[in-house]
Amino acid sequence: MTIQEKFDLSGRVAVVTGGAGLLGAEFCRTLAEAGASVAVVDMNASASQAVADTLTKSGYRALAVPTDITRPDSVNALVEKVLAALGRLDVLVNSAALDPKFDADALKKGITPGAFEDYPLDQWSAALGVNLTGMFLVTQACVRPMIERGKKGSIINICSTYGLNGPDQRIYIKGRERVAFKPVYYTVTKAGVMGFTKYLAAYYAGTEIRVNALTPGGVFNNHEDYFVKNYSAKTILGRMAKKDEMNGALLFLASDASSYMTGNNVVVDGGWTAW
Repeated sequence: MTIQEKFDLSGRVAVVTGGAGLLGAEFCRTLAEAGASVAVVDMNASASQAVADTLTKSGYRALAVPTDITRPDSVNALVEKVLAALGRLDVLVNSAALDPKFDADALKKGITPGAFEDYPLDQWSAALGVNLTGMFLVTQACVRPMIERGKKGSIINICSTYGLNGPDQRIYIKGRERVAFKPVYYTVTKAGVMGFTKYLAAYYAGTEIRVNALTPGGVFNNHEDYFVKNYSAKTILGRMAKKDEMNGALLFLASDASSYMTGNNVVVDGGWTAW
């Protein structure tokens, strides 16, 4: 098999949760360009449809599937729709997650500044529901078709450097003013993603269902200058990531190029965790 063939996903079907997000949309495009039919899964129906429409107009096969991943009935309907429309399920990318930096109403919801001492229980519970329980429900539903098709498939769980290390809260200081804390739930749930990854990889020992994690570093998303400066100073490459710089690692994990890899983690963080 040539190296091009190892990365080829022609004839395969991929499901991407959080598919309308900053990275999720990139993952959908990458998988489609590699030949896969892609189910764009997102809570936001119009956003998921927009991503699917863009892919379709570019000549790729894509399906928008609005889904609440915290509800078993919604998740089961997702899998049924994918199988009915696309016929199979080979790749699952668990990218959906709550992250306060994307929430314009964070202040009103009590997420920011995110001080641990009075962090709201309802926000903690909501994050666990999406970041861990949602991943559990989607994976549980999507792995069944993989088992039925000969126990083959690739599951990729999106982690974070904050799941490997505690966040340096100093980067959320603007001048001399504390403007935010990274909330406790983010590190806890992303660390849970790593545990979930290792558990599943070991559970499916003896099969060709592979489970790995992809850990991005900070991706630039119109952050304020103070944050970009503070964050960049902590990376070896001296900058934040561009949104397309996770795509190569994602394709590697989704394809046969990583056929001898399971239960592990690909870190793409500009050197954040290396020093």
